[in-house]
Amino acid sequence: MTAAFVDQATTLRSLAASQRRATVIAVTSGKGGVGKSNISVNLAIKLAESGQRVALLDADLGLANTDVLCNVDLNWNLSHVISRKRELKDVMQEVPGGFFLIGGASGLAKMAELTDMDRQRVVDAMGELESQFDVILIDTGAGISANVLAFTRAADHVLIVTTPEPTAITDAYAVAKVIVRDGQDRKMSLLVNQAQSADEGRAVYERISRVARQFLGVGLFDAGFVYADTNVPMAVRKRTPFVLSAPRCAATQCINQLADRLQTDRPARGSGETGGFFVRMSRWLKI
Repeated sequence: MTAAFVDQATTLRSLAASQRRATVIAVTSGKGGVGKSNISVNLAIKLAESGQRVALLDADLGLANTDVLCNVDLNWNLSHVISRKRELKDVMQEVPGGFFLIGGASGLAKMAELTDMDRQRVVDAMGELESQFDVILIDTGAGISANVLAFTRAADHVLIVTTPEPTAITDAYAVAKVIVRDGQDRKMSLLVNQAQSADEGRAVYERISRVARQFLGVGLFDAGFVYADTNVPMAVRKRTPFVLSAPRCAATQCINQLADRLQTDRPARGSGETGGFFVRMSRWLKI
């Protein structure tokens, strides 16, 4: 093999990598306590097990806790990238389960107070992820704050997590309503967590989906449900993702199904708005 041929092959591989755009899924909820972060961590593991390169960004800027669920101590987070103390490669950490975790930073909640240069640094750093990973999961904060909307605006897919509790159902619909009224044209799916049965999970989905069609004019895709499984709180107490501590439990089987649905229904590369997640994010920041 000639040196010229090797150089050309290397160039083509580099070009292909630079053109790769990760699928970005924002995992959100109307209220706290519905298990959103737990779903994000365990879903990341299952997607990684399928051979995909997965990153999970903890964007719950006030109450970041994915590191606790993974039983890892993060020395660095996004605040250190903003302050130029560390590069993104220093902040990313591979955790048990085979995915890369990027810890959140409460200082990022004050995005509007950052200088243009600091905001550009955040966007540049995040932009690196799109060429390095196949899937980027964003664990947003709960509710309908400006920070949450910023991530849902730029994602390819918004996964709304709820439980069968009446308050959670009401707040899940509120999230969908705010996203629609914000002018976002994003695919939205609904996942019912802590369901006592498949019938209950289906009933909750149908209830929210019917109201969304009637009053918002949008369809919510069915992401399925996750059983209320005693293995889940046990795993949280042990600080071990339940798909690892109880790989055959009912909740794990539900996460397997969720991962399969997301993989078979991923947006085509290059579809939708151009430039990818973090280019759209930079437009929102008006950089």
